[in-house]
Amino acid sequence: MRRIVSAASVAALAALGLGIQPAQAAPPAPPSHPQAEVDGVAAAFGLSADQARGRLAAQDGAHRLASALPAAVRQQSAGQWFDAATGKLTVAVTTQAAADQVRATGAAAQVVARSQAELDRTDAAVRALVGKGVPGVYGWGVDVRGNEVGVSVDRTKKTAATDSFLYSVRELGVRITETTTSPKQQSGTIQTGNPWWPGSESNCSVGFPVTDSGGAKHFLTAGHCTNDRDQAAYGASGQQNKVGTSNVGGTHSVNGQEGDMGLVAVTEAGWNLSASVNTWGQPAVTLSGAAEAMVGDSVCHSGNTSHWQCGEVKYTHKSADYGNGLIIGDLTWTTACSLGGDSGGGWLLGTKATGLHDGGPSQCVQNPSDGDMSLFQPVIEALNKWQLTLVTGGGTGDTTAPSAPANPRSTGTTSNSVSLAWDASTDNTGVTGYDVYNGATLATSVAGTSATVSGLTPDTAYSFTVKAKDAAGNASAASAAVSARTQPGSGGNRTLTNDTDYAIRDYQQVFSPIGSTLTGSAAASIGVSLTIRHTCAEDLGITLLDPKGKAYALKYSGGSTCTPWSGPRTFTVPASASPAAGKWQLRVTDYGPGDTGTLDTWSITL
Repeated sequence: MRRIVSAASVAALAALGLGIQPAQAAPPAPPSHPQAEVDGVAAAFGLSADQARGRLAAQDGAHRLASALPAAVRQQSAGQWFDAATGKLTVAVTTQAAADQVRATGAAAQVVARSQAELDRTDAAVRALVGKGVPGVYGWGVDVRGNEVGVSVDRTKKTAATDSFLYSVRELGVRITETTTSPKQQSGTIQTGNPWWPGSESNCSVGFPVTDSGGAKHFLTAGHCTNDRDQAAYGASGQQNKVGTSNVGGTHSVNGQEGDMGLVAVTEAGWNLSASVNTWGQPAVTLSGAAEAMVGDSVCHSGNTSHWQCGEVKYTHKSADYGNGLIIGDLTWTTACSLGGDSGGGWLLGTKATGLHDGGPSQCVQNPSDGDMSLFQPVIEALNKWQLTLVTGGGTGDTTAPSAPANPRSTGTTSNSVSLAWDASTDNTGVTGYDVYNGATLATSVAGTSATVSGLTPDTAYSFTVKAKDAAGNASAASAAVSARTQPGSGGNRTLTNDTDYAIRDYQQVFSPIGSTLTGSAAASIGVSLTIRHTCAEDLGITLLDPKGKAYALKYSGGSTCTPWSGPRTFTVPASASPAAGKWQLRVTDYGPGDTGTLDTWSITL
C-alpha cells in the first residue's frame, strides 16, 4: 500500500488564481493561522473565531506530538488522528500496555480490536476483489477512527456483480456504506475567478507553483486536467493569454492508480511564481511549506468556482472509483464542499500546501454524509515524483493592491434588486474581479464592471461600495458610495407549502423543494412546520437549505432507543442574509436500518 512520506527538503509554494504573477517585494511573514483560515474553519464548523483559533492551535499541537512519538509507540499503532472534541492526538492500539505507553507521551489512547497489519491485510483483500472496478462501488480504504475497512457504494448503480462483491467483503468484516450519490472528477465552464484553460477545454484551477531542479517555472494541478501531451495552457484572460504548456513530452501527467497530478510548464514572458494563495476577499495566505494531513485535521482549499472552502479530513489513503475503469489510489477525503471547475486547486493545512483538488459531488451542503465528500491528491507525492520545489514566501509575493473602482453608479432598480456599474480599476499585475458590498456586507462578486444585487426589500434605501481584487488576494480601497432605493413591492402572503408525500427509506435522503418568488430578504427568524410519520424519530436528521445552498440544521439524529414520530412539529430558524426568492429545500436523512416513514407536508414562513 502506498504511503506518502514528507521530504525534509520540500519547500512550499503558493497558488492563487492562476497562482503566478509578476514578482513584487517580499510579503510580511504570515501569522501561524491566517485570518482566512480562521474564518473558513469557523464557517465550516459553526464556531466563533476564538473557538476556531483554539481548534487550530490544538491541531498544531497534535501534529507536533505525532512527529515526536517514540518508535515503540509507532510500531504498535493501528492509526492516529486529531480529535477536535478533546483537542488531542489520539492513537489506536490493541493492548492496555500499549495504551499506557501512549498516554505517557501526552496523547490519548484508544484500545481497538484490529492491528495495523490486520487492517492492511483486509484493505489489500478488498482492493483485490475490486480489481478494475465494481458497478456502484466508488470508495474503499481504512477508517482509522472506526478501526475498520470501509466500502462506499452508490446504490443507484448496483448490479448483480455489486451484490456478489458485497457478499464477499462482508465475509471480511468490512463496513459498507450505501449512498445515492458518488463523486466525480470535476471540470466546468464557469469562467470566474482564477481559472486556467487546457487548450480549448473546460477550465480547471491552479494548484501550486513550483520550480524544477534547473530552476524552470511550473505549476501543479490535477492530472485529469493535463492528460493531453504538449497542450497549450492559457491564463485568466482566456486563450489570448498563453501561460505555457501542460504535460510536456507526455511524461508529466498521472490520472490512475498512482494518483491524480499534473504539471504545467510556465514558459511565456511576464509570468513569475507567487507564494500567495487566493482566499477570495480575505488577506492572502503566504505558504510556508508542505505537509501531509491526518484524519481529523481542518483543511481549506482554493478553487475558481467554490472559492475558499474548509472542512475536516475524514479518511486518508482511501481509493476512489470514478467509473469507466478510472480508479485513483490513496486519496484524502474531506467534508469540505467543492464545485465543477475547482479541479487542480490547492488544499492547505494551515499555511502549508497539502493537496491538489481531485473531485467531489459538485454541491455545497453542510454536514455531508460519506457520499458527499471532496477528495484531494496529497501534494508531497507530486513534488517527489518530479523532483520539484514548492515556491515559498520571500521575494515573489504580490502585495500591491489595485486602484479603487471609479465612477460607481446605479443603472436600474426593481422592487428587490439594484443594478450597478463602475469604471475598471488598474493593477500592477491585473485585476481579477470585484466585490460589491451592501453596507458592510459582501453582496456579490463579479469578474466584470457591472453587477446586480438581488434579494433586497421593496421601497428601501441602500448604500453600495465596490472593491477591486487581484490574483494575490490584494483588495483595493472601497469606491465612493452609491445610494439607491428599491421600487415599492406588492407584499402578500409569505408562507409557502409543499404537500407532496415523500417516502423516507433506510440510509437515504429526501429533498422536498418549495419555489419562492417573494421579494426581499427572508425574515431574521424563519418558521418551518412539518408533518412526518416515521417509526424511529431518533434515526432522522432534518436540514433546511436556502436558495444559496446554506444549510440550517433543524433536528439532529441520535438516541439509544426508537420512538415513533406521528404528527406536526414546528421549528424556528435564526437565518442570516438568506434571500426569500429561489428554491428552498427540506432535506430529511434516515441514518438507521429497519425504518419506514413518510414526509407528509411542510411549510416555510419567510
